[in-house]
Amino acid sequence: MDLVEVAPNRWRMAKPYSVTPPARSALPCPHVISDAMPATEQVDGHFYESKSAFRAVGRALGLTEVGTEKPRLKTSRVSASAETKRARRDAIVKVVAQHRAGRRPIMQEAPQ
Repeated sequence: MDLVEVAPNRWRMAKPYSVTPPARSALPCPHVISDAMPATEQVDGHFYESKSAFRAVGRALGLTEVGTEKPRLKTSRVSASAETKRARRDAIVKVVAQHRAGRRPIMQEAPQ
Protein backbone atom coordinates (compact mmCIF):
# COMPACT_ATOMS: atom_id res chain seq x y z
CA MET A 1 0.00 0.00 0.00
CA ASP A 2 1.15 3.49 -0.79
CA LEU A 3 0.90 6.65 1.26
CA VAL A 4 -1.32 9.32 -0.24
CA GLU A 5 -1.44 12.96 0.86
CA VAL A 6 -5.12 13.88 1.28
CA ALA A 7 -4.46 17.41 2.63
CA PRO A 8 -1.36 19.38 3.56
CA ASN A 9 0.55 17.23 6.05
CA ARG A 10 -2.30 14.69 6.23
CA TRP A 11 -1.49 11.24 4.93
CA ARG A 12 -3.56 8.11 4.46
CA MET A 13 -2.84 4.62 3.24
CA ALA A 14 -4.17 4.11 -0.28
CA LYS A 15 -6.66 1.24 -0.33
CA PRO A 16 -6.64 -1.08 -3.31
CA TYR A 17 -9.95 -0.78 -5.16
CA SER A 18 -11.31 -3.47 -7.44
CA VAL A 19 -12.19 -2.52 -10.99
CA THR A 20 -15.70 -4.01 -10.86
CA PRO A 21 -18.14 -2.90 -8.15
CA PRO A 22 -19.12 -5.65 -5.74
CA ALA A 23 -22.39 -7.41 -6.53
CA ARG A 24 -25.30 -6.50 -4.29
CA SER A 25 -27.11 -9.78 -4.84
CA ALA A 26 -26.71 -13.11 -6.57
CA LEU A 27 -30.10 -12.56 -8.23
CA PRO A 28 -30.20 -11.04 -11.73
CA CYS A 29 -32.68 -8.35 -10.59
CA PRO A 30 -31.96 -7.55 -6.94
CA HIS A 31 -34.62 -4.80 -6.65
CA VAL A 32 -37.54 -7.02 -7.70
CA ILE A 33 -39.75 -8.23 -4.85
CA SER A 34 -40.93 -11.80 -5.20
CA ASP A 35 -44.61 -12.71 -5.01
CA ALA A 36 -43.79 -15.94 -3.16
CA MET A 37 -44.12 -16.18 0.62
CA PRO A 38 -44.32 -18.95 3.18
CA ALA A 39 -47.76 -20.54 3.42
CA THR A 40 -49.87 -18.15 5.51
CA GLU A 41 -53.43 -18.61 6.69
CA GLN A 42 -55.96 -15.92 5.86
CA VAL A 43 -59.09 -15.46 7.99
CA ASP A 44 -61.08 -17.62 5.55
CA GLY A 45 -59.16 -20.72 6.70
CA HIS A 46 -57.20 -21.26 3.47
CA PHE A 47 -53.41 -21.10 3.19
CA TYR A 48 -51.85 -18.85 0.54
CA GLU A 49 -48.30 -18.86 -0.84
CA SER A 50 -48.83 -15.87 -3.14
CA LYS A 51 -48.81 -12.34 -1.72
CA SER A 52 -51.16 -11.05 -4.39
CA ALA A 53 -53.74 -13.79 -3.73
CA PHE A 54 -53.44 -13.27 0.04
CA ARG A 55 -54.02 -9.51 -0.35
CA ALA A 56 -56.89 -10.00 -2.83
CA VAL A 57 -58.77 -12.23 -0.36
CA GLY A 58 -58.13 -9.73 2.44
CA ARG A 59 -59.50 -6.86 0.35
CA ALA A 60 -62.54 -8.93 -0.64
CA LEU A 61 -63.25 -9.59 3.04
CA GLY A 62 -62.93 -5.87 3.85
CA LEU A 63 -59.67 -6.19 5.80
CA THR A 64 -56.94 -3.52 5.92
CA GLU A 65 -53.36 -4.69 5.62
CA VAL A 66 -51.29 -2.78 8.15
CA GLY A 67 -48.78 -0.53 6.45
CA THR A 68 -50.53 -0.38 3.09
CA GLU A 69 -53.56 1.73 4.03
CA LYS A 70 -53.88 5.05 2.27
CA PRO A 71 -53.46 8.07 4.56
CA ARG A 72 -56.58 10.16 4.91
CA LEU A 73 -56.38 13.83 4.14
CA LYS A 74 -56.47 16.07 7.16
CA THR A 75 -59.50 18.29 7.14
CA SER A 76 -58.95 21.89 8.08
CA ARG A 77 -60.86 23.38 10.97
CA VAL A 78 -63.84 25.43 10.00
CA SER A 79 -63.05 29.08 10.55
CA ALA A 80 -65.25 30.98 12.96
CA SER A 81 -67.91 33.19 11.50
CA ALA A 82 -67.57 36.96 11.58
CA GLU A 83 -70.19 37.18 14.34
CA THR A 84 -68.25 34.75 16.54
CA LYS A 85 -65.01 36.66 15.97
CA ARG A 86 -66.73 39.96 16.77
CA ALA A 87 -68.29 38.54 19.97
CA ARG A 88 -64.91 37.14 21.06
CA ARG A 89 -63.18 40.47 20.38
CA ASP A 90 -65.86 42.39 22.33
CA ALA A 91 -65.53 40.00 25.30
CA ILE A 92 -61.74 40.43 25.36
CA VAL A 93 -62.03 44.25 25.15
CA LYS A 94 -64.54 44.20 28.03
CA VAL A 95 -62.32 42.00 30.26
CA VAL A 96 -59.21 44.11 29.54
CA ALA A 97 -61.13 47.31 30.38
CA GLN A 98 -62.35 45.80 33.67
CA HIS A 99 -58.81 44.67 34.53
CA ARG A 100 -57.42 48.15 33.85
CA ALA A 101 -60.17 49.59 36.04
CA GLY A 102 -58.86 47.51 38.95
CA ARG A 103 -61.42 44.71 39.01
CA ARG A 104 -59.73 41.41 39.90
CA PRO A 105 -61.48 38.09 40.30
CA ILE A 106 -61.32 36.52 43.76
CA MET A 107 -59.12 33.45 43.67
CA GLN A 108 -60.77 30.43 45.21
CA GLU A 109 -58.82 27.61 46.77
CA ALA A 110 -58.75 24.39 44.84
CA PRO A 111 -60.81 21.58 46.36
CA GLN A 112 -58.77 18.92 48.08
